[in-house]
Amino acid sequence: MTENKTDNNRTGLSFEVFPPKKDEEFDNAYQIMQELGKLNPDFISCTYGAGGSRASKTIEIASYIQKELHLNSIAHITCVGFTRDMLQQNCDALKSAGINHVLALRGDRPQTMTDEQFNNREFYYAADLVHYLKEHTNLQIAGACYPEKHYEAPDFEEDLRHLKEKVDAGVSSLISQMFFDNNYFYHFLDKAKALGINVPVHAGIMPITTAKQLGTTVSLSGSSVPKELADLIATYGDDKEDMRKAGVDYAVRQIHDLKDHGVDGIHIYSMNRVKSTREICSMI
Repeated sequence: MTENKTDNNRTGLSFEVFPPKKDEEFDNAYQIMQELGKLNPDFISCTYGAGGSRASKTIEIASYIQKELHLNSIAHITCVGFTRDMLQQNCDALKSAGINHVLALRGDRPQTMTDEQFNNREFYYAADLVHYLKEHTNLQIAGACYPEKHYEAPDFEEDLRHLKEKVDAGVSSLISQMFFDNNYFYHFLDKAKALGINVPVHAGIMPITTAKQLGTTVSLSGSSVPKELADLIATYGDDKEDMRKAGVDYAVRQIHDLKDHGVDGIHIYSMNRVKSTREICSMI
């Protein structure tokens, strides 16, 4: 599903979604999945909260995508708050739900996790999770990558070396963190290939449709903001609909350039927003 472009060499398309925080919102969530499914993505990935706090809901959504919509799904799985027993239980639940593809992540530290728990966790890095999954499951494994390096990495080169370890451990494709300047992504691809990282890489695109979203996104991802995008926020940020349209247009221009460069795939961080995602797909 994420292995490479199709025979006609087109650039793949995929979305990220998230399960709702409240159980009563699930009916609406299924409607969102149905609408996104009509856009015919190659796969849809589904997140969950820090420490696997919504792991069961992630499995429900991913299973719905797989079984009811007949689309490939990828369930996110993080290890920072998991013991081996907890992780195996989650893997067993994935298998029971018919899900065979995961995105292996270290994950964010849960707010309830003490320093002692964090410093003595059983899985330190995503590569540790990948090793476990390869040894104990038959899951297909995707991994994350960071065009501008992981915010905790001391430098870009060391981050790439850790990525190579993760790929060598069994990751068969990569999905990138969001970025807003394509030059960072092209530089990353060149350096990764030089290091022997040859798996497909899907470019993570986040449409910035509100001024507030940009501040939250950057603080979480560490992605840099080019002047063009900052100017766009300054011009349209106070008008909700104009800002949404401008953010969609910026994402579309990014995607056209990426397609022109022949990237393996475009992974849209949809934020469960059907209207903007549909508009982007209609223009690309």
